[in-house]
Amino acid sequence: MSRAAAVVGVGQTHHRSRRTDVSMPGLVREAALRALEDAGLGFADIDAVVLGKAPDLFEGVAMPDLFLADALGARGKPLLRVHTAGSVGGSTAIVAASHVRSGAFRRVLALAWEKQSESNATWALTVGQPFSASLVVGAGGYFAPFIRAYIERSGAPGHVGWAVAAKDRRNALGNPYAHLRMPGITPEAVAASPMLWEPLRYLETCPSSDGACAMVIGDAGAARAAPGPPAWIRGAAVRSEPIAFAGRDAVDPRAGRDCAADVYAQAGVADPRRDIDTAEVYVPFSWYEPMWLENLGFAEPGRGWRLTEEGATAPDGDTPWNRSGGVLSTNPIGASGLIRFAEAAQQVRGRAEGHQVEGARTALGHAYGAGAQFFAMWIVGSEGP
Repeated sequence: MSRAAAVVGVGQTHHRSRRTDVSMPGLVREAALRALEDAGLGFADIDAVVLGKAPDLFEGVAMPDLFLADALGARGKPLLRVHTAGSVGGSTAIVAASHVRSGAFRRVLALAWEKQSESNATWALTVGQPFSASLVVGAGGYFAPFIRAYIERSGAPGHVGWAVAAKDRRNALGNPYAHLRMPGITPEAVAASPMLWEPLRYLETCPSSDGACAMVIGDAGAARAAPGPPAWIRGAAVRSEPIAFAGRDAVDPRAGRDCAADVYAQAGVADPRRDIDTAEVYVPFSWYEPMWLENLGFAEPGRGWRLTEEGATAPDGDTPWNRSGGVLSTNPIGASGLIRFAEAAQQVRGRAEGHQVEGARTALGHAYGAGAQFFAMWIVGSEGP
């Protein structure tokens, strides 16, 4: 029997290219302590810890979860690591929530992080693993052909990607934790930046960030006892599909559509554009906004770019996306999905300082990873059971 669960505390680090002021344990503890303070709790009040992390080679440390147990107050408690590539942050939140909803634990600390400055993610993706291809071109080079295919099939004009990049970077100016802060950025400035992978220009891509994010998820009793407003989890789902099979559509993945349909059904969402007040969606490259608008059912096939062009996803649009600045502004890979989920929770809690969507009562958190094959999503609301 599924029980009610809610986010009762959220904490983030300040994200930078290099957080040389802290070690990995110091980085994760910074986020954890902020989440616990927000929840009015200490480490002794936590029953279990769920830790999310992208591939070990991204920092060059094998099984880093083991040496982080002390920093997270997990000694003598259940500690579980989650890894689903770039979607890992979202999967971490869902695994933590499932332990609460099952009744196994009352309060679970979910945390995900990345300290890319201590290694190099692009290098890590070039190392040939047994039974897998080396991604010498980096993540952007891998996804660029999918973006070109989307542009060709939808007839989208080139300036759409520039508009998304400028919008999300402007949004980040209101987020005190965001990595990239670029006052005065315009679509024209994006268009003038160097080409990296056709059609992606330098300012249409995500940064490499050091940072961590944490959430405390509690049951109904813990939520009602919390000092601040909870974000009630109304639906949560994960889906995956193989990276290659006959007929696979990497532009509009079936796993993404199925995951969205599942979480909408749980939350009673009939029309996402109408029923969801704001969304934090994993957009590491600008063109993934219109692509995911379609994949998530906010727009009809081939029309996602029109919503972007019309300003529907802008702060004053009818479906604001990534008011925090999104992955285009902050990208500690292992934590990027958890940040989406946490920012969605902060919106319905009314605590998205500097970038609050007025009146937000229902929000979507979204993450994807690997070859657009792993998906994690949840919907949170301000109203509890």
